[in-house]
This record gives sequence, C-alpha cells and structure tokens, in this order.
Amino acid sequence: MFHQNEVEQSTYNFEYADVDFLFTCFEQYEKEAQQLLALENPLPLPAYERILKAAHSFNLLDARKAISVTERQRYILRIRTLTKAVAEAYYASREALGFPMCNKDK
Repeated sequence: MFHQNEVEQSTYNFEYADVDFLFTCFEQYEKEAQQLLALENPLPLPAYERILKAAHSFNLLDARKAISVTERQRYILRIRTLTKAVAEAYYASREALGFPMCNKDK
C-alpha cells in the first residue's frame, strides 16, 4: 500500500535532498529550540518539536553522507544536549504546577 511512497521518499533522501538546505534547517531548528527554552516562561513542548525537526534534518544529512564521522558525533551531542534541556524544562514546568494528574496516593 505504501510502496510507492517508500520508493519516492528513499530516492529523495538518498539522492536529491539539498544538503545546504538541510544544514540551514538544522541550524535554524536548533536556534529556535534554544530561544524557546531561554524565554522567561520556557516553552518545552514547541522546543521539543524543533528538536525532532533538527534530528530529522540530521538524519537526512547522514543519509546523504554529508557529515563526517567526527561531525556526526558533534551533531548527535548537540541534539542530545538540547533534548536534555527540554526534558529539564518540561519537568520544571510540571513541578511548578504540582505535577497535576500524578496519583500521589500510590
């Protein structure tokens, strides 16, 4: 059922994805995530969405073999660092609300 979609997406990912555009996307998504986390009242959920987009851009760059082994490790660390910051911001936001929906009796 999804064979044609898989063929076309794979062809794009491995042969036609614009490497310069993907590098720009990664940088922009990373910057936006950082800005969302730096707000007076951080927005961890939109920041998380930006990290997912950055990770997707990274995966496409990796598929195109546009990133060296050393660069690859640095990109993964950048994504990991942002993801940790989002998790911490999300935890802090839930803690500030008193962890609603958390069953404290158990």
